[in-house]
Amino acid sequence: MAQNSNLAALSAAGVSVWLDDLSRDRLQTGNLKELIDTKSVVGVTTNPSIFQAALSKGDAYNAQVSELAERGADVDATIRTVTTDDVRDACDVLADVYRNSDGVDGRVSIEVDPRLARDADKTISQAVELWKIVDRPNLFIKIPAMKEGVPAITAVLGEGISVNVTLIFSVERYRAVMDAYLEGLEKAKEAGHDLSKIHSVASFFVSRVDTEIDKRLEEIGTDEALALRGQAGVANARLAYAAYEEIFVGGSRFEALKSDGARVQRPLWASTGVKNPDYSDTLYVTELVAPNTVNTMPEKTIDAVADHGVITGDTVTGKADEAQAVFDKLESVGIDLTDVFLVLENEGVEKFEKSWLELLEATKGQLDAAKK
Repeated sequence: MAQNSNLAALSAAGVSVWLDDLSRDRLQTGNLKELIDTKSVVGVTTNPSIFQAALSKGDAYNAQVSELAERGADVDATIRTVTTDDVRDACDVLADVYRNSDGVDGRVSIEVDPRLARDADKTISQAVELWKIVDRPNLFIKIPAMKEGVPAITAVLGEGISVNVTLIFSVERYRAVMDAYLEGLEKAKEAGHDLSKIHSVASFFVSRVDTEIDKRLEEIGTDEALALRGQAGVANARLAYAAYEEIFVGGSRFEALKSDGARVQRPLWASTGVKNPDYSDTLYVTELVAPNTVNTMPEKTIDAVADHGVITGDTVTGKADEAQAVFDKLESVGIDLTDVFLVLENEGVEKFEKSWLELLEATKGQLDAAKK
């Protein structure tokens, strides 16, 4: 089967296309394999919201939940089994991509319980547990980039485990994440791990930045403020890419690890579904094309790019000054960027916690029904 030309062009420009979704239906119907074969999909990301949606629709999980109920499994054990089974199966579907890309792609991410986001020790413990349960080399353990969780990133990488760092909103926090990655590689090297086998991406959220800042710009209401709507998300990501280049393209600390096989920690553009209908539905794809990046998209966005996305090559490199000018203007009209990023970080964890609690509640209901 032929690949869609727009998505193939995106891949050729250095952007790995990952699907931001997973369900048993996708696995059982062959839909995931079809997206790999026709839409250039080379990875999958999951989060608590995705699993909550998957388990609440249809009956694909009923038989397994009933079996677990008969065995006396509690809610947490049931969720762990169901989600790790799906992720393991997705890893197997992507195994050829993983091998053919030398481990760069073919990755599937599973997130630690978001209720642990502010507890580094418990995050580390669950990350190791999930790594062992899934037992696939192309797994990513997803760890939120909360200030309290940054040490967990270093510790888990130091165990030789590949990590997807999620919920990054500010360049300041991103710099701390890159530092944690390098420290993790240094610890892994000391422990005798093969650095070439340790991979990481840093998931930088895009559309939510525009949503929050646009709301504040509309509250300010001046012509100058309103003219800045829809610019912050892309500008923020472009500044993040400039920070990535500073650290990983000739940065002395990373250079010292390269001879031992260390890989760059690629920037990943997350939250790339456009929420404002006034903006192009491919905005957070076509304006964020750069080498060594990942764009994880909901299927709706993948389809939009396939249908009418215009890929014109690198739209990020060399645009840091232009991006900084956008931020300077935002501050000049009264946007408190520090507060914006704090609100987004807290909301991000709260949303995942809410989805996790809904997942717990729905699974408990299924377990209770199966026992009757």
